[in-house]
Amino acid sequence: MSIITFEGIQKWYGMGDAQTYALNGVDLSIEQGEFVAVMGPSGSGKSTAMNIIGCLDVPSSGRYLFNGLEVNDMDRNQRAMLRRYYLGFIFQGFNLLNRTTALENVELPLLYRGVSKEERHAQAREALKWVGLEGREDHTPAQLSGGQQQRVAIARAIVTKPLVLLADEPTGNLDTKRSIEIMEMLQSFNREFGITVVMVTHEDEMAAYAHRTILFRDGHIEGSGHAL
Repeated sequence: MSIITFEGIQKWYGMGDAQTYALNGVDLSIEQGEFVAVMGPSGSGKSTAMNIIGCLDVPSSGRYLFNGLEVNDMDRNQRAMLRRYYLGFIFQGFNLLNRTTALENVELPLLYRGVSKEERHAQAREALKWVGLEGREDHTPAQLSGGQQQRVAIARAIVTKPLVLLADEPTGNLDTKRSIEIMEMLQSFNREFGITVVMVTHEDEMAAYAHRTILFRDGHIEGSGHAL
């Protein structure tokens, strides 16, 4: 079953002669449980597509269906609820709160859901355990390495067991060894929890961990291929 479907998605900016298309008639289908790598040069439209998938932006025309629901028909609050309950986000820059502990950073999505303090603590500790940071719950980002900070960011993204995990260059700031560790972690969450992973990357080595690669160019999907 498709969890993400684009039908003729267009996204343009400006009007008249100044109008530019970030996406121009994109058709896309991602199955539940897939691990997909999204690639393409700068300006190809891949980031715009990810923002639409993540309900951070809306298309100018076309249909976007998430798990069979018409996202186009949702208002701002409904899209925020979809993000809160069904999506997890991992960013290249980690986006952690500097003055809070690893545990508190991971608790944030649960706080927004109104989960009780005791339950937040328990779930956040479990998520940190999943990413190998048991015992570092009270460390702030400044007390953690880059790889450990990205692990905290991953724990924060998966603590709610989202249907879809969106990862934007998750290894972009890491060395090769740490990058491999992160990719193997994403693979395990995809395999063990059935979380659909959609990852933007510029690196062929990282894309090789995915089931399928989708290549964007000039606002179109140029190609899609399965990993060997």
